[in-house]
Amino acid sequence: MSSLHPVQEQTPTVDRVITPRTIHDALVALSDHGQRARPIAGGTDLLLELGRNSQHGVEVMIDLSRIDNTRSISVDAASITLGMGVTHADVIASVEVAQRALPLVQACLEIGSPQLRNRATVAGNVVTASPANDTISALMALDASVTLTTLEGQRTVRLAEFYDGFRSTVLGHAELLTSISIPALGRHQRGVFVKLGNRAAQAISVVHAAMVVTFDQNDPAVIADITVALGSVAPTVVLVEGLRQLARGNSLGDVAATVAAAAAASISPIDDIRASAEYRANTIAVVVERGLMAIADGSERSQLPQTPPLLRVRGETTPSRRATDIGDGDRVSCTINGTRRAATSAASSTLLEWLRDQHGLTGTKEGCAEGECGACTVHLDGQAVLACMVPAASAEDCDITTVEGLGNGDHLDPIQASFARTGGVQCGFCTPGFIMSASMLLAECSAPDRSHIEQGLAGNLCRCTGYYSIIAAVREATPVGDGQ
Repeated sequence: MSSLHPVQEQTPTVDRVITPRTIHDALVALSDHGQRARPIAGGTDLLLELGRNSQHGVEVMIDLSRIDNTRSISVDAASITLGMGVTHADVIASVEVAQRALPLVQACLEIGSPQLRNRATVAGNVVTASPANDTISALMALDASVTLTTLEGQRTVRLAEFYDGFRSTVLGHAELLTSISIPALGRHQRGVFVKLGNRAAQAISVVHAAMVVTFDQNDPAVIADITVALGSVAPTVVLVEGLRQLARGNSLGDVAATVAAAAAASISPIDDIRASAEYRANTIAVVVERGLMAIADGSERSQLPQTPPLLRVRGETTPSRRATDIGDGDRVSCTINGTRRAATSAASSTLLEWLRDQHGLTGTKEGCAEGECGACTVHLDGQAVLACMVPAASAEDCDITTVEGLGNGDHLDPIQASFARTGGVQCGFCTPGFIMSASMLLAECSAPDRSHIEQGLAGNLCRCTGYYSIIAAVREATPVGDGQ
């Protein structure tokens, strides 16, 4: 008998999901359950690791998403502080962060899809510690620090000193990363994040680089300091040494190629499934030079969308809900498609599995089970999310809409009718996810142009490769066409 493909195998499950209301209670739960417990915010990394069986002995998830004030972004004259619950979408939506920490916003835009960015947190990206994680390089180039909290107190660690090996950090088990502090870019500083991937969206980096250049206060054409952080090229993100001495006193345009070559020479690149070491060695200098030249000619913001689609009509949800301790035998209650419903088996299930198996809502499809295809997109508290990347226990007291809830009986929602008229349905498997993403896009922006549609649907894959009819369906459903 042949063995199952890994995607077909039963996902390892946890026994309990604890949702505290305070950081203190979360730390107590971590201490009480020891190595059997893992904290989550969005949960996107841990659920994927459990699904790939790369996390062993995890029996309890401690969901931090309902702790007050963890999704705040605080900005003062000198710094930006992100709470541990700040999502990538929250960063992208912040005008102040875009003005004063551009590389971080650019890095957040490169992570996953709009649906994933609505759940995944910057702190989670930092703690997961993969050298391919885009925000780590951006934060490191910006000289960010993290606050680590235990029941005994707090300590602050520079992000450049936070990593002690491949996917390894100095974070203790009974310790939480509770905030990230970023020195804001000053009047004489500019930065950029550049990424090379194997496709235009939802790509894990082959090489990425974040750069910050400080110009002389008396002569803005002359470099005073320069920082380059490189990701996806070594076991950890690398902060390149010795560039200040090489660049100081020179014009950026004159030394960009020299600095880029020095950055490339400082690395012995890794060799993996995404790219060979030789390819990375030849590419690092290209990526760094392009970023530095963009700063030199003032075009570092040129690729940043003015209003990137977030696929949400609500940002920070108010964590007014009660603390919970949910086992598989406990009933989780929420509103699904306008009706109050409850079911068990939430602790051991993803939201996708729970909706399909416990509620019979099979319109939400499983395409990849790892957040890559968008077929399982649903609306959770006013945000499009990937149901395969959400713990079902997180649905307690939430408001969920699936594709079955868009229409009204035999009357289709306008976006559903538009898909039918234009041939956007095709084989139908990916269609529910596309429709849910498109519906949220239109709720967020009633008349998106072609670029907005493409960005908003970037998290959904069509295996029939019929994107033209899908885009046509969304354009037809808008009150005013974009004329393109």
